[in-house]
Amino acid sequence: MSSGDFELPEGALLGMGNPLLDIQATVGLDLLEKYGLKQNDAILGEEKHLPLFEELTKNYKVNYVPGGANQNVFRVFQWIVGKPNRSVFFGAVGDDEYGKILANKARESGVNVQYQINKDVKTGTCAALVYEHHRSLCADLAAANTFTLSHLLTPENQQLIKNAQYYVVSGFFITVCPEGILHVAEHAAKENKLYCQNLSAPFVPLCFKEKLDQIIPYVDLLFCNESEIEAYAQSQGWETKDIKEQARKLAKADKVNQKRSRIVVVTQGHDPVIVVENDNLSEYPVPVLPKEKIVDTTGAGDAFCGGFLALYLQGKSIEASVNCGIWAAAHVIANDGCVFPEHIKYEA
Repeated sequence: MSSGDFELPEGALLGMGNPLLDIQATVGLDLLEKYGLKQNDAILGEEKHLPLFEELTKNYKVNYVPGGANQNVFRVFQWIVGKPNRSVFFGAVGDDEYGKILANKARESGVNVQYQINKDVKTGTCAALVYEHHRSLCADLAAANTFTLSHLLTPENQQLIKNAQYYVVSGFFITVCPEGILHVAEHAAKENKLYCQNLSAPFVPLCFKEKLDQIIPYVDLLFCNESEIEAYAQSQGWETKDIKEQARKLAKADKVNQKRSRIVVVTQGHDPVIVVENDNLSEYPVPVLPKEKIVDTTGAGDAFCGGFLALYLQGKSIEASVNCGIWAAAHVIANDGCVFPEHIKYEA
């Protein structure tokens, strides 16, 4: 890509999330109904979902793709920035082959992964079920669910946190280590560094309201889609059903670091991207993709976030950053899973 207003140093962006190996398959509606899964949804698997993973590998043609929402964000970010190790990623994996695959794939993408290794629990997986171009995600977090604050408190990882200038965390991680999120968010606020948060899925604000309510005051830049902000509004008891008004209210919500206004970015599939900053609302159109070019919407939101940050953290405008996010998402949904054509480079 063409150079930004300034060059990012190594380790500029730091974040946390759940490293998962995606097990992808194209399925019928019958399989979704069998396990009580919905299209365009993401859930944490329960005991009743565990047979799904074996059924997929036995009865369907599957692809194994490195995943985990925030790790996807970092891989796309590195793809567009084009220089390795500009980002550092924390998460937990098992001491097994899947964990090694995830680490190798992430490092090949340029992400400096610093996993917490659990010798007793297997690496997490995510069933990514594609039905009529729409996806349903069901995660078995396994080792990813065992991440602890102690991993962040080692001297070497404390140094990585201090060296970073920007932070982004997945909403999914709130279910794993909210104290780790607060540790990083408090540092960001104290040092006036940019802290970004993705809501990730509707169940996060609906089922983990108290934990999310502790984190939102630290958020400088928030990413979500239309169903996630609607769920957040519901969790807060807001009467308005208007997404634009919901975005305005979220942008105005209480904030710890008063030196930065909160930016709220709402994606809506093929409908315009909504951005609210300082009570100013802007909409950015999304070019319509021919239906035959849409293979799998898994990772579209992650790709948008990674593309947006790749430009925004280099001093580009919100409009330029949104356009890069849209570009990245368009490339990702033309493939199975969050994979992208590495030979194609973004020109801002």
